[in-house]
Amino acid sequence: MKIGIIGGGPSGLYLAILLKKQDARHEITIYERNGPNDTFGWGVVFSDKTLRKLRDYDAESYDSIAKAFALWENVAIVKGEDTITIRGNRFAGLQRLEMLQILSRRAEALGAKIQFNTFIPDPEALRDHDLVVGADGVNSLVRQRYTEQLKPDISTRPNKYIWWGTRQLFHALTLTFREFEGGVFAAHSYKFNRDMSTFIVECDYETWSAAGFENMTEAQSAAYLERVFARDLGGNNLLSNKSQWINFLLVKNRNWYFENVVLLGDALHTAHFSIGSGTKLALEDSIALFEALQEQPSVGAALELFTERRKPQIDEYQQAAYESLVWFEHARDYMHLDPLSFAYKLMMRSKRIDHENLRKRDPEFIARYEAAQTTVSS
Repeated sequence: MKIGIIGGGPSGLYLAILLKKQDARHEITIYERNGPNDTFGWGVVFSDKTLRKLRDYDAESYDSIAKAFALWENVAIVKGEDTITIRGNRFAGLQRLEMLQILSRRAEALGAKIQFNTFIPDPEALRDHDLVVGADGVNSLVRQRYTEQLKPDISTRPNKYIWWGTRQLFHALTLTFREFEGGVFAAHSYKFNRDMSTFIVECDYETWSAAGFENMTEAQSAAYLERVFARDLGGNNLLSNKSQWINFLLVKNRNWYFENVVLLGDALHTAHFSIGSGTKLALEDSIALFEALQEQPSVGAALELFTERRKPQIDEYQQAAYESLVWFEHARDYMHLDPLSFAYKLMMRSKRIDHENLRKRDPEFIARYEAAQTTVSS
C-alpha cells in the first residue's frame, strides 16, 4: 500500500512502525510540518496497560522508551499544608520530544520516510494514495479540509491552562491546589526523567482574569505562578517551551473517515489532560487501525471496522475525561472540604473508580477516610 501520514506525532509514527514491520513493501511517507527537534510541551504519561500494549506490538521501540521512563506508583493530592498520598496507581512519565525521536528513528529504520519541515496545505494532494491519515493534532488541517464529510464537534472549555516544565522533581502524579489572591489554581505535575517534571497549571476564567494574565508576558506569567506555587517548586523556576495560556478543546467527530482518509489521535478526539490520556489514546488508535487493516481486504472495510471497534471505547473514555474536566472547572466549589474528603472526591471524579475499587488500590486511604466520616457522623 501507498500511505501518506500527515503529522509526525505518536499516532502517525506508531502506525508507520506497525505497518512497515508487518510488510516492508508498504510505501509510507510521514509529512511533519515541524523539525525533528521541535515539540510542544514537556512530559507525557502512560499507564501500565498501555505499556504492555506497546511491548506486545513492537518490543524494540518499547525497549528504547522503557530506558527513559520515570516510574511512580502513587497519586499525591496537595491542598494547603496537607498532602494526601493514594497508592496503587502505577504510571510512567517520558519526555515528549524523546518519545517522538525514538519513534521517528524506529520508523525510519524500518523504511518509512519522514519529511520534516513539510507542510501539506491540502490533503487532496495525497488522495492518489491508498490511505491518507490525518494525525496532525488538535488543530488538524485534515479535519478542517473535510469538515462536511467528518462532521466534527468542537467545544472550547472555559478553564485556562498553561504547560510548563520545572527542575523540581515530583515523585508522584501530583495534583496541587492553591488559593491565591482570591483565585484557585490547580497544578498537574509529574517527573518525566531524572532531572525534569511537567507542571501544567489550570484555573477558571475568573481567576485568570482577576490575576491579569491577559496582559502579562510569558515571563510575567511564570513569575506570578512561581509565587502561587512557591512552597511546591522548592525554589525552582518554571521553564517555557512555547508556553502560553490556552483553552482546552474538546474534539469529537461524527464520522471518523471519509473514503480513504482517516483521522487518528487528537485530530480525531481529545481527552482532558487531568486523566493523562492523550498520548495513550493516540497510540492505541494506531494499534486498532493496524489490526483492522490486517483483517480486512480493502481500505474501506478496514476503516469501517476500525470505527466500529474503536469508537465505543473512545466514547467511554471521553465521557470519563469529561467528568474529570468538569470537576476541575468547578474546583473552587470543593476547596472548603477537609483534605481527606477533598482527595476522595477528586479520586472519584471521572466515575471510573468507585469506593470499592479505591479500597483495592489503597485500603489504608479508604480506612482513614471511613474513620473520618464516622467521626463526623457521630
